[in-house]
Amino acid sequence: MKQMQLTGLIIVLILGTAAFAAAQVTTDSAAPDFTLTDTAGQAHSLSDYSGRFVVLEWTNHDCPFVRKHYDSRNMQNLQQVFTNKGVVWLTVNSSAPGKQGNYPPMELSKMTAAEGAQPTAYLLDIDGAVGRLYGAQTTPHMYVIDPKGTLIYQGAIDSISSTDPSDIYKATNYVTQALNQAMGGDPVSVKATKSYGCSVKY
Repeated sequence: MKQMQLTGLIIVLILGTAAFAAAQVTTDSAAPDFTLTDTAGQAHSLSDYSGRFVVLEWTNHDCPFVRKHYDSRNMQNLQQVFTNKGVVWLTVNSSAPGKQGNYPPMELSKMTAAEGAQPTAYLLDIDGAVGRLYGAQTTPHMYVIDPKGTLIYQGAIDSISSTDPSDIYKATNYVTQALNQAMGGDPVSVKATKSYGCSVKY
């Protein structure tokens, strides 16, 4: 009897952990608030940017899918274009200590500068709490939030799931599409897709 109870408890714990890891926000619902510090130690809350469009970009500098978009400067160009239009761009790193993509804050700052990246802030989610809250599964994994705080897009950065930079120019960029449509007052035509990339290294 005790063995059966123990087995049941283990199953419940496993299922609970899986459910926590797979927690995900629903498109067209309120994006949950969070607070994270950036590489300079400054705190940023999603609620700080109420009234503005916000992009959340999950990243891992060592992931080849991320490298596709940074080595080609695709990600930097998107950051520049949309931050110039008033969009808040928050890059989030959920790699745990000892895992791929986890570096000291100062080193991450240097890497970001060397790449010419231009996010509003580079945020550290070391315990993975925010990544799990949003259900971030891959790097990159993209989210677009409107000025009312509603999640209007989540998923892949674009329509071709490869590490080949030449595919960028053939693909539909879902983040660009969602932002342009929403900022123009139109409905977002594609609200959710399956993200692609390396698994987030929780």
